[in-house]
Amino acid sequence: MLDDTTAPTGLFTDDSQVTRCVWCRATPYYQHYHDHEWGVPVHNDERLFEKICLEGFQAGLSWLTILNKREAFRNAFADFDMDKVALFDDGDVKRLVLDAGIVRHRGKIASTINNAKRAQELRKEFGSLAAYFWTFEPQATTRPGQITHQTLSGVTTSPESIALSKDLRKRGWSFVGPTTMYAFMQAMGLVNDHFEGCGARSRAFAARSAFAVPVAARTG
Repeated sequence: MLDDTTAPTGLFTDDSQVTRCVWCRATPYYQHYHDHEWGVPVHNDERLFEKICLEGFQAGLSWLTILNKREAFRNAFADFDMDKVALFDDGDVKRLVLDAGIVRHRGKIASTINNAKRAQELRKEFGSLAAYFWTFEPQATTRPGQITHQTLSGVTTSPESIALSKDLRKRGWSFVGPTTMYAFMQAMGLVNDHFEGCGARSRAFAARSAFAVPVAARTG
């Protein structure tokens, strides 16, 4: 997510004196996403499935491009209900390739349908997607002591994102590379990569403190 290096501190302060990570500077909508979603722990399976799919669509693009199309993606993919998406067929692929509201990449569209089926398998095995994904949360002791623009500059993966990517690929998922998985972990609150001094950093920590990590209940 570190896509703006124009501010050495990695922060900017707006006219209302709110300090944020500089990557969300482009638009108020992006800032709202930064303030209220990015880094906040998520346990809802549909949101987790949506995000991992959208991160796959982002490959080669900016997250803001995908965020601006998110509602169109939700309309196109049945609000990312994995059970509904898993039933999509070749006719749906043809329909979606013609949908100007989304990224019309046939491979990524087909991947989303495939991943919905793989998500169903994960849910059956672990009880929920959340229970699976949260097993990859890193230990606090493995994280940098200070989360700053300098310490995270050039960091696009982690041992946990590499492990998650490898495991998902073994399970048949696609468009889930280590960099994509690290961005997923940042967004879904498995790591808190708001920079020191960002107003949202403490809120994300508070949300994590109040968050009950889902317990894997293997049912398979």
